[in-house]
Amino acid sequence: MANRHLSRSIVLQSLFEWDFRNLSDASIADILQRNVDEFAPGMGDFSFVKNLGDGILKKRKDIDTIIEKAAPEWPLDKIAMVDRNVLRLGLYELIFGDRKEVPAKVAINEAIELAKSFGGDTSGKFVNGVLGAVYKEMGEPGKDETSPRKDKQHKKEVAFEDMPIKKLGGAVVYTIQDGEIFLALVHDVFGHWTLSKGKLEAGENEHEGTIREIKEEMGVDITIEEELAHNEYVASHPEEGKMRKQVSYFLARTEYTPLTLGTSGGLDDAKWFNVKDILNLNFYNDILPIVTKAIQILIKKESVVL
Repeated sequence: MANRHLSRSIVLQSLFEWDFRNLSDASIADILQRNVDEFAPGMGDFSFVKNLGDGILKKRKDIDTIIEKAAPEWPLDKIAMVDRNVLRLGLYELIFGDRKEVPAKVAINEAIELAKSFGGDTSGKFVNGVLGAVYKEMGEPGKDETSPRKDKQHKKEVAFEDMPIKKLGGAVVYTIQDGEIFLALVHDVFGHWTLSKGKLEAGENEHEGTIREIKEEMGVDITIEEELAHNEYVASHPEEGKMRKQVSYFLARTEYTPLTLGTSGGLDDAKWFNVKDILNLNFYNDILPIVTKAIQILIKKESVVL
């Protein structure tokens, strides 16, 4: 078997040339072949290199959208060219690759090593942050698999109690239309319907921040009726590292008006759903109990029958 790390290095160098020279996607095959002939003349099996290079360009628009959503403070054209293409390679293997052939943690570690080898002083940390954030949103596939190398890295991580805390507010937003309950949900770039939420600004209490965030994210004014739950999870930021995010979720009512998706990172749609259709949606495991609790409260309070 050809050396996979060498193969990824060749793909990265080819992507860099393609990006730097602003070439057509069709040109990648010739660039890959030339680089294989120069850097790995005895490779033999060219299929991994070819499939990886072709696959990245075919999914490039989707991958670039995910980069923009995962690192909204870094416009794509402002990310260093090496880092940009390392992310394309890493995200392709992480999201679209064969997980049996390349486990998620392998895809992330390989991308980090490429960033350290070919990028700048902070490239490894930046790539690790972005891919780590995406990995978290994917539900951390293969999380329970361990390796000696991972164990050593884990020892260097910041302890949970020492991580900075960021407060967020979110809501199950509902309305009653013709005697039926409708929920306003947002859809993220990882394929899940979820609850609108956002971070609280300095000086805001949980109610004020949640009302503002829902307005910015879905374009509706809400009235908070009661508290539903508190969630806490660990998230990774490309620059700030790991942090604890504590989210307070509320039940909130609004008028039935068209939803207008804001510009917050990670979302691509906002839509009203009749509660009868909720169970058919793809939710995150920690969000479904909150939605279920809200529906139970509403059925009792509004005296509606599903």
